[in-house]
Amino acid sequence: MRGVFDIVGPVMIGPSSSHTAGAARLGRMALSILGEPPAEAVIELHGSFAQTYRGHGTDKALVAGLLGLAADDERLRDALNMAAGRLQVTFVTRDLGDVHPNTAALNLTGVSGRKLRVVGASVGGGNIVITEIDGYAVELTGEYYTLITVHRDKPGVIALVTHVLAQEGVNIAFMRVSRQERGAQALMILEADQPIPEHALAAVRHVPAVQTALLVPPV
Repeated sequence: MRGVFDIVGPVMIGPSSSHTAGAARLGRMALSILGEPPAEAVIELHGSFAQTYRGHGTDKALVAGLLGLAADDERLRDALNMAAGRLQVTFVTRDLGDVHPNTAALNLTGVSGRKLRVVGASVGGGNIVITEIDGYAVELTGEYYTLITVHRDKPGVIALVTHVLAQEGVNIAFMRVSRQERGAQALMILEADQPIPEHALAAVRHVPAVQTALLVPPV
């Protein structure tokens, strides 16, 4: 059953929920995953995004999201000017292969020098799906409280992390683990129905084999 939100779309600035509201959410999600303000962004635009990004304001919306603005923020229209002097942005049109036509790849460098690549699509009605993080296949909608870990691919890590959340009464809605090579590095995404406490995050970071852990709020 479709809800009212699916029919009329979100509250937003701009002519298109896919090209503006969804794009702003993609930017904000990438910002949350980076975990710090970006200093540089090289944004690859695919398909419909590549063809109409200036006319539909997709460029402004993506940058607005990277600056932490919501889709209904009146400042979205001025996001490119707001970025001047604080965020260097380059747009590139590129065929990203067999992906949704409203797909963007955001290659970010944070103020600390941290590098991140996030690939995601605006799938309609302001809804998004993140499909790749640093080469790992994921499926992340930005609708849930999310824990992301990077860990060594070894037995017991997943059980230890989920045990931490169970002790806090956190219900896991969705979980996905992705790895590029057996026994090497793996990425785990846990989407929860309620907020994950900061002290739970600290406990996860102390799990043996966990290299990185971060919380991503709904966007």
